[in-house]
This record gives sequence, structure tokens and C-alpha cells, in this order.
Amino acid sequence: MQAVVLDMYGVIVKQTGDDFVPYVQRIFPNLRPEDIYTPWFKADDGELTSLDVWKILGFNGDLEKVEKEYLDTIEINEGFFDFIYAMRKYYKLAIISNDSSRWSQYLRKKFDINKYFDVISISGDLKIKKPDERIFKHTIEKLGCIASDCVYIDDRSGNLTSANEIGMNTVLFNSRNTQYDGNIVTNFQELANMLIK
Repeated sequence: MQAVVLDMYGVIVKQTGDDFVPYVQRIFPNLRPEDIYTPWFKADDGELTSLDVWKILGFNGDLEKVEKEYLDTIEINEGFFDFIYAMRKYYKLAIISNDSSRWSQYLRKKFDINKYFDVISISGDLKIKKPDERIFKHTIEKLGCIASDCVYIDDRSGNLTSANEIGMNTVLFNSRNTQYDGNIVTNFQELANMLIK
């Protein structure tokens, strides 16, 4: 194994993204989940900026402040920094995240994590979103590896299936308490124990 590739939401940070709809509905209770997800997914695809999303949803005033208030509810996952320090001695490191460019930049700067990663693949920048296998292939190529040299960790089994189909090793970071037939961990200590023999 030469590279460890991590998802952001539900792995590096505690929040899986499932809190966004209820967060918006506290202000706009009549908005349906699909009304909220539609612009959000477009931002993940790079078709809209994240500020466009807030505007479309009905927020007004200082949208950067509105956005910061939401993003500042997001916390880094316990054990991440100990894990990443340890992994750097053994592996190349990468992120693959479905996220808008602005949100991803803000969170990576807030937690000061860019310096740990050799490759960072964000769907809003690349206009390719998981589970599209192209985002995995792009990342592997940038790492200078082959798929079988990489292990990909995500909290969504559908993304793991796509990564597995192109030959990556996969681990479910089970922050959603879901069923999965392959390797499963529930925290970074378990993941470190799995990767460092």
C-alpha cells in the first residue's frame, strides 16, 4: 500500500452533511428537502457557488456571514490529527470530497489540513462528483500510484463500491451505522491499527 485517500464529510469531519437540510429548515420550515438539495448538489458539481445556494434558498443580507455561521458548526473528527501525523510516515495522502469549492476551501483552511495532503480532489473544482469513477482515477494519477496501491475511506458504501470497481482497496468509516460487507472501522484509532501492521 502506498496511498491513503480520505473522504471529508463523515470521515475527516464529524458531520456527514445530513444536518444541512434541518439547519436550513429551522429558518425556512416550508422548504422541502428536494428544494434544498437541488442547489446544494449543483454547487457540489461546480455549477453554482455556495453563496448562490444560500441566495436561492431565500437567505439575504451578508451571505458570507450566513455561510460562515453554518460552516463553523462543523467539527474535526476525534483522533484525526494523531492519525494523519502517523500516516505521513508511511503513505502518500489524499482527499476526495463532494463539496463546493468555497466550503471546502474554508474548512480546510479553518482546520489547517492542506499541508498534510499530497492531492486534494474536490468535486466543485473538478466538476466530477463521487461515485463517478473519474474522480478516483484523477486522484490516483495525481498520486502517481495504481489503484491497487491505494486504500479509500468513506462513510458512504456507494462511493466505496465505485472505488472498489476500479481496483482500490476500501474501508467503511461507519459514522452512519450502515451495513457493509467489506472492511469497517468506527474511528481513526481502528483505522490506524488496520493500516499500520
